[in-house]
Parts: sequence; structure tokens; C-alpha cells
Amino acid sequence: MRTDPPMSFYLDDAQRHTLSQRRTRFTWRTEWPTWLLIGTIYGGWFFFASHARALGLSIAIPLLAVFSAWYMSLQHELLHGHPTRSAFVNGLIGFAPLAVWFPYRVYRDLHLQHHDDPHLTHPEIDPESYFVSRDAWQQAGMLTRVLLIARNTFAGRLLLGPAFSIAATATQGSRKILRGDLSDVPAWVAHIVALALLIVWLDRACGIAPWLFIAGVGYPALALSAVRSFHEHRAAALHEHRSVINEAGAIWRLLFLNNNYHLVHHDLPHVPWFALRAVYEASAQQYRERSGGFVVKGYGEWAKRYAFASVASPMHGERSGFEPIPERGTLAVQRKPVHYSRSR
Repeated sequence: MRTDPPMSFYLDDAQRHTLSQRRTRFTWRTEWPTWLLIGTIYGGWFFFASHARALGLSIAIPLLAVFSAWYMSLQHELLHGHPTRSAFVNGLIGFAPLAVWFPYRVYRDLHLQHHDDPHLTHPEIDPESYFVSRDAWQQAGMLTRVLLIARNTFAGRLLLGPAFSIAATATQGSRKILRGDLSDVPAWVAHIVALALLIVWLDRACGIAPWLFIAGVGYPALALSAVRSFHEHRAAALHEHRSVINEAGAIWRLLFLNNNYHLVHHDLPHVPWFALRAVYEASAQQYRERSGGFVVKGYGEWAKRYAFASVASPMHGERSGFEPIPERGTLAVQRKPVHYSRSR
């Protein structure tokens, strides 16, 4: 499994110089917005949990689901080297099972594998692909095909996407164990023990039953995160055309920590969440051209266009709602890849 740090791609030397200067500024060096975010998410989550009886479960449970989805966005920021340079410290911050389903370390390793940009969307290489291979599609039964097509609708992604993600992670973990690879077992054991302790506390101290936490917080949190991942990547000929630029509104940007500017994040995975929008807006036209026109004006546009219509064929390589631009028509950009650096 590929777990080495992703590469960075700069549009030009001017952008590289600008970002190098920003790393020396107080906000980037201290990452105080990320520390504030950590305090807000943890403080908010445990406040609403501990006051669930006073607030009423009908209020507390939806709020916990939102904060759990926000926490998953934070975990994504942590695994990319923020707010500290220590993977161990960041791992401790992201260890708590507030979103129920996945151990932080397992998610970290799979997500870094996803950042192998030349293989984005490839179902046998990209662990976050929403496509299946031609062979898998041809061997699938009718029910499986129907579910895969439904998952590529906006409504289906919210309703079925979390179940697919849970099943895929469980299957991947089981296959590793059957191959004799026990490297993930300690992470799963620690996660399950911590989750059990959290469930007991929620049940006894907060009046939140285990089934309600799992079904009312954990699953909806994954569904909310699935809003961001809907058509986040497409199967295009050029890998820089595969990541979306979603010009979402302020609430969504905050919930997803600006990861809606997904092409910018894949190009520059070391840039902290609070700087992503400024980086995009400084070179918006270049990024739009670099994406091959893979730009959307917010998640509402996805919901309107693909609520019950499939945005793309589940089979990798088939035509999708956004067609790749031929290489001849793409923006000529001087490619200067450099190794990912944790320096601020």
C-alpha cells in the first residue's frame, strides 16, 4: 500500500514563491485557525452530547451528526500534516471515534494512497474510487448493478454511499487479515475499544442509546460527508481533469474545510484548509482551465441535476456528465513537481 507523502504541483514559479512566503507568516507557522477548529469541534461535540437530555434528542442527535461530519473533515486535515509536523501528535488528535466507523490510521493510509493522482478513479488502485472495473461490472448481478447505478445519483450517494463505504472498508480489512497482513489489527482493536467506551458513556451519562448513536449520528455523518464526495472525481483522460472545483457557499466550505476546491488540494496537499480558498481565487481562471472545465457552482447544482439521475456510469472509463477536453485543447502549464514538504 502506498503511504508515502503526496507530491505538490505549482502552476508556476510565481505561485511557488508566493506560497513559500506565506509559510513564514504567523498564521501558517502557528496554524492557530486549525487549533481553534480543534477546540470548537471537540468542545461542541461533547457539549451537545453531555446536554442531550436538556436539549432533547431531536435537537442533540442532528447536531452531533453535523459535528461528526465536521470532525471527519478535521481528520482529513490532520493526516495531511496539520496543525503539527508530528504524525503521532496529529494521530492522537484524530483518534477519537466521534464519527463511529473508521480508525484514523486506516483512513490516513488509504487516503494517502488516493493521492496517487495519475491513478485517480482507477477502481483497482484508488481506494476512494466510485467506479468498478469492466470485469467487475460484467460479473455483477442485476441487484448489484442497480445499487451501483443508484449510488451515482445524488440521493443514492447520501442513502447508499455510507453503506458502500462501510462494507468496502470492512472487506478490505478482512482481506488483509486473510492474506496474513495484521498491520491494521492494532488500529482496529484500539478503535473498537475506544468506541465501546464512548458508547457506554453516551448511554449512561447522556441518555443516547447505542443504536441511536450509530444509526442517528454515525450513518448521517457519513451521508453528510458524501455530499462533498459526490462527483468529486471523474474518469478523464488527463489526471488533472479528474478533480473537481466546487465553488460552494460559505457553510459548506466551512463544513468541508475548503476541500470543495478539490483540484487545488490535490495539487497542493500541504496547503492548510484556511488558505485553500485564497490560493484558488488568486489563480481561479488557471485552475478552471487546468481542470478541463470540471467546475460546479455549489452542491445545490449537483442535487438539482442528479438527484435521481446517475452522474456517471459505474463502470470505469465510460462517458460521464463532464467530458474530458482533448489534450490539444488544454492549458499549457509548465510542470514542476516537487516532493511534499511539511515545512510551513
